[in-house]
Amino acid sequence: MFSSNTTQVSDGGYQISRSLRFNSADSAYLNRTPASTTNRQIWTWSGWVKRGKLGVYGRVFQAREGSTGNQFFLRFNNTDTIFVTGDSGSYTLETTQVFRDPSAWYHIVFACDTTQATSSNRFKLYVNGSQVTAFGTATYPSQNLNTTVNSAFPHGLGAETSGPSEFFDGYITETYLIDGSQLTPSSFGETNAQTGVWQPKAYSGSYGTNGFYLNFSDNSNTTAATLGKDYSGNGNNWTPNNFSVTAGAGNDSLVDSPTSYGTDTGVGGTVRGNYCTLSPISSGGTMSNGNLDGVSPVDTANNATFAIPASGKWYFEAVMTNAGIFNLGLAAYRPLGHIYNNTNSVLYSSSGKKNVDNVLDQNYGASFTTGDIIGVACDADAGTITFYKNNTSQGALTHQIGGLFPSFGNGGTSTNYTVNFGQRPFAYTAPSGFKALCTQNLPTPAVGATTATQAGKYFNTVLYTGTGSSLGVTGVGFQPDWVWAKSRSAATDHALYDAVRGVQKQIETNQSGAETTETTGLTAFGSDGFTTGALAQMNTSSATYVAWNWKANGSGSSNTAGQITSTVSANTTSGFSVVTFTADGTTKTVGHGLGVKPSLVIVKGRNSVGSWITMTDIINGSMQYGALNSTAAFASIGYSAPTSTVFQYNDNNANTQVAYCFAEIAGYSKFGTYTGNSSTNGPFVYTGFRPAFVLFKRTDATSEWWMYDTKRSPSNEIQIILWPNLSDAEATGASIAIDILSNGFKPRSSNATFNGTGGTYIFMAFAESPQKFSLAR
Repeated sequence: MFSSNTTQVSDGGYQISRSLRFNSADSAYLNRTPASTTNRQIWTWSGWVKRGKLGVYGRVFQAREGSTGNQFFLRFNNTDTIFVTGDSGSYTLETTQVFRDPSAWYHIVFACDTTQATSSNRFKLYVNGSQVTAFGTATYPSQNLNTTVNSAFPHGLGAETSGPSEFFDGYITETYLIDGSQLTPSSFGETNAQTGVWQPKAYSGSYGTNGFYLNFSDNSNTTAATLGKDYSGNGNNWTPNNFSVTAGAGNDSLVDSPTSYGTDTGVGGTVRGNYCTLSPISSGGTMSNGNLDGVSPVDTANNATFAIPASGKWYFEAVMTNAGIFNLGLAAYRPLGHIYNNTNSVLYSSSGKKNVDNVLDQNYGASFTTGDIIGVACDADAGTITFYKNNTSQGALTHQIGGLFPSFGNGGTSTNYTVNFGQRPFAYTAPSGFKALCTQNLPTPAVGATTATQAGKYFNTVLYTGTGSSLGVTGVGFQPDWVWAKSRSAATDHALYDAVRGVQKQIETNQSGAETTETTGLTAFGSDGFTTGALAQMNTSSATYVAWNWKANGSGSSNTAGQITSTVSANTTSGFSVVTFTADGTTKTVGHGLGVKPSLVIVKGRNSVGSWITMTDIINGSMQYGALNSTAAFASIGYSAPTSTVFQYNDNNANTQVAYCFAEIAGYSKFGTYTGNSSTNGPFVYTGFRPAFVLFKRTDATSEWWMYDTKRSPSNEIQIILWPNLSDAEATGASIAIDILSNGFKPRSSNATFNGTGGTYIFMAFAESPQKFSLAR
C-alpha cells in the first residue's frame, strides 16, 4: 500500500522522502475528477505544507462544479490567513491567526461532517496537531449540507483549476483525502516523545472510494501514474500540470521534507529534512521557485533561512542567471543596502574580487558570469570559506563563519540568480566532509534533543487563575528555581522569587525597593511548580496570572572563583544561574558558576533601594548597562567584560545582592541586538530556535521593556504585552504586534519604542524548540 516514501524505521520514526515544489510562476497544480460522487458530507483532508511566497492568494485544496458552479476551497489569503469557503457562500471560515513562516513545515488538517448537530463541529481546522478555534469570520454550513468535495467534478491541489488561477507557491507532501470519515490530526501525526514536536506518522485507516494518498515519491516522470500516483490502493491518481522532474534548477521533485533522516554524501538531493531556502521575511528582494530563485534589486541583500552553525562544514551553490554584477557569500543579517557594505561579511564578486567586512574590491580569483556554478564551502571549525568557480577553488579565505547567513546581492544592478542548499543534486560534489544546509545535518543541540532535555525542562511559562487562598500552581514541568509572576488582569507589581534567597523573599522588577518577606507570597517550590498564598500580586480571586519559570540547581552552594565569595545555583546545560553575594563598596569580581562567559547579568540589591542593573557587552563590545525598572537608555559602565568564571560589580555600598546570569546556549537561548526600521514589516531577528519567550528594549533612547510569550499568545500575530518596568495589566493591540517564527521573531509594528528607524534594541529569548526540530508557526 505504501511506497518507499513512507517506511517505518527501527526507532519508530516515519520517513517522507520527497515533496513537490509548486512554483506559482509556472502555473503548477494537480487535478483529478472523481468517476462518481460519494460522501459529500463527511470527509477529511490532510497535508504538509511549506510556504514560498507570502502575502498572496494560494489555493491548497479545492473542488468545483465547473467554472461558475458551487465549490469548496481551502487557501492562504493575501493576508496570510487560512480561508475556507464554498457552495455559494453558505459557509466561510477565516482564521485570525496568520501563517507567514516560510522557514519550516505546517501540518494542516481540515475535517468535515455536516451531519453534526452542533454547527461548529461540522468544520474543524487543525494546524500542527492543534485545533484552530479563533476565527475572524465563522459561518458554518447548514446541517446535512452536501459540499462539492467527493462530487464527480474537478478537484485541485495547488490552484483554482477552472481558470486556472490563485496558484499556491511553496511545497506540499503527504497529502490525504479520507472519504467518509471526519478525523483528527492523530490519524496522521503524533508528538515526538524525544523532541516534543508534532511529526507525521503512517495513516492506517480506510480511505473510502474517493480517498487518496499522494506523497510524490515517484519522480521518474510527470504523469498521473508517477508523480501524481495515489498510494492509497484506490488508484485515484492525479494529473500533474506544469511540473518538471528534469535534473537541474527547474526540477520540482525535491528532498525538502518534514521528516529528517539519512546520511549526507555531499552530492546533494539525498539527505532528507527541512532545507534552507532564501527568506522572504528577512530580505528585501523577491523570490520564486520555492524561494530558490532570487532577484536582488539595487541596495538590497537576500538572506537565507539558516545561519551557518558555529561548528561543522557546510556547502551550497549559486548561479547568476542574468548579466550584471553579483556578490555572494556569508554576511550578518542586512536586508537593505549594498551587500558588500556589510561590516561582517566575506563575499565573492562576479568581477573576481573579494569584498570583506566592507573593504571592497580586493584581488581574489577569476571573474564569473551567467551560467557559472559558484560553490561555497564554509568551514566553521577552521574559520575559512572557499569559493569555487565551476569546481575550481579560488582559495580559502579566513573569516568568522558561525552565525553568518548565506547572502546574495548585487553591485548596483538588479541581479537574478538560483541557489541550491542541497535539496536537489549539486552541480559538483561538495568537498569531502561538507554537508547540505538541512535540519538533518544541524548539530544536535544540548537542549531539545531528548525527552529529558526538552527546552520546557529549563524554561516554561504557566498561566493560572487566582483563588484568594493557598494555591498550588502546576504544569511547569520541573521544580523552578526562579519564578517571575505577574497579574495579567490587574495593575499589580511583578513578584520574583528564587530558591537561593528562599521562599517568601520577594523583589519586584518595576520597583527599586529592597527585598521584602511576604508570608502569603510564594510559600514553596514544588516538583511541578510552586505554591502561593493569597498575596494580591500572586493570587487574587478570579484574577489571571502568568508565571515565567527557570531551572537552576536548587538552593545553591559556595563559590570562591571571585574576589567576593558567592552562593551560586547554576545550570550549565541551560546557561542560567542565580547568584547571591555581599558587595563591599568597591569593584570586585563575583563567581557565577556557568563555566562560560555570560551574555547578560541582572543584579538587584536586596537590602537597599536601587535599580535592577542589567549589564552586557553585546551592544557594542564594551560593557553597557540599563535598568530593568527604568525606561532610560543604556550607558557605559566601567567594568571589564565577564569571563567564564566571574563578573565585576560594585554598588558603592556593602549591600547584599542577587544576580541572574545568562549564557547563550545554541538552540535554546539567544541574547543580541537588532536595528529598527519603523515598518509593519519589521526586521527579522534570527535566534536559531522557535522562541517561547522574548524580552527586549531600545538601548539608544528612552523606551519601555517589552515581554512576549507563546502561552498568553499561542498564535501569530502576538499582540499581548507586559512590561517589566510597569505594574500595568497586560495590553493587547496591533500596534505592539510581533510574529514568533520557527527560527526567530519579527516586529510587526512601526511603534518607535520597539521598532524605530535606526534604533538599537537588545533582546533575550528562550526556546520552545530548536530550529533542528521546529515547525512553522
